[in-house]
Amino acid sequence: MIVTVDPAGAVPPFEQLRTQILDQVRTGALAVGTRLPTIRVLAEELGIAPNTVARAYRELEQDGVLETRGRNGTFVTAFGDAAQRRVQQEAASLAALVRRLGVDPREALRLVAAALRD
Repeated sequence: MIVTVDPAGAVPPFEQLRTQILDQVRTGALAVGTRLPTIRVLAEELGIAPNTVARAYRELEQDGVLETRGRNGTFVTAFGDAAQRRVQQEAASLAALVRRLGVDPREALRLVAAALRD
């Protein structure tokens, strides 16, 4: 996950963070099941207050984009309509299979693209 925050920007930092995470989830840059950095770690990396990160995470959780699993961390959830959620879940399963089998990710993407063309 790559996010940046401009503390001097016109948009509040929590909103900058919330929007960037949401965009990455929508584009698939953050896949379903991805574990996000802890609030403290992300706050330190971005040089912002932990409460700022907590607010962004909390709002994304309220919107169903993220879920916090206690001490296990905060994760990306399936997001969108039912069909999109199903495809996100299957994509996460396929990604796990690709990693488990040691298949090159580029080859896996080529195979998926070929299957979609058929």
